[in-house]
Amino acid sequence: MQGVDLNLLVALDALLAERSVTGAARRLGLSPSAMSRTLARLRSATGDQLLVQAGRALVPTPYAEELAGRVPALARDAQAVLRPPAGRLDLASLDRTFTLRAGEGFVDLLSAPLAAALLKAAPGVRLRFAPKPDKDAQPLRDGSIDLEIGVVGRSAPEVRTQLLFRDRFIGVCRAGHPLLAGEGPTAERYAACRHVVASRRGQAHGPVDDALARLGLKRAVVLVVPAYTNALQVSYTSDLVALAPRLSLGNALTRHRADAGLQGFDLPVPTPEIAICAQWHPRLDGDPAHRWLRQTVAAVCRDAYPAA
Repeated sequence: MQGVDLNLLVALDALLAERSVTGAARRLGLSPSAMSRTLARLRSATGDQLLVQAGRALVPTPYAEELAGRVPALARDAQAVLRPPAGRLDLASLDRTFTLRAGEGFVDLLSAPLAAALLKAAPGVRLRFAPKPDKDAQPLRDGSIDLEIGVVGRSAPEVRTQLLFRDRFIGVCRAGHPLLAGEGPTAERYAACRHVVASRRGQAHGPVDDALARLGLKRAVVLVVPAYTNALQVSYTSDLVALAPRLSLGNALTRHRADAGLQGFDLPVPTPEIAICAQWHPRLDGDPAHRWLRQTVAAVCRDAYPAA
């Protein structure tokens, strides 16, 4: 297909329909001289004269007559394939499964309202939340994941992102913990506690340790678990102090607070904010159904965290 110009197909359609260089030029918004040059290119490409002079008119060659029945449909099909998708998204008839990947906090807190919002507009839509063992972008690239929700990784610069909300870390301990007594959780008293850390990769060090180190302090991490919900359960039943995203684990904290089991507190040292984003592969940018999914996810997050 080297050297093939599909614009020539559209021009040939106009020339065969008008059987006039001037008429075809007018139809395509070109000058007569430009259309004459296009006819010369068509003759060179096909090896046929296509239209020849007969008095003051142009008449088709036998080969052009043969093409006349095929070219209009080919020209329409070529333009349709190379044109952005047209038409309004019909949510009522949309039949599609969207696969999302998110942390346990998002699934716990927002999967139900997200499903309700999607199904209200599109009853034929289904949601599937996949496990999130890491931040590998390959599932976005190969299409096994439609949308990822969480902190942006660094391995896929082509991935599109949209900020959903900002979160921050808080400390969590059981109600009645000695850390909460007296002057409360100062940096020194916080560092002197024993801690449980949530990390999918088994890492005990994090931003709070960097902040403590700047004060010459170090905390004792004695337990590493894979999920924040695990860390909360450990704190609920022991003296270990946990670290958790305030908004992302709101439901879990609320459930434990109901029976006076857990207490959240502001960290005595500053830590960076957590930017929770929607992430998708750029091939889905123009997909109307995926755009609607992204907009719905963003709206559900705004309703859940209006001030975040």
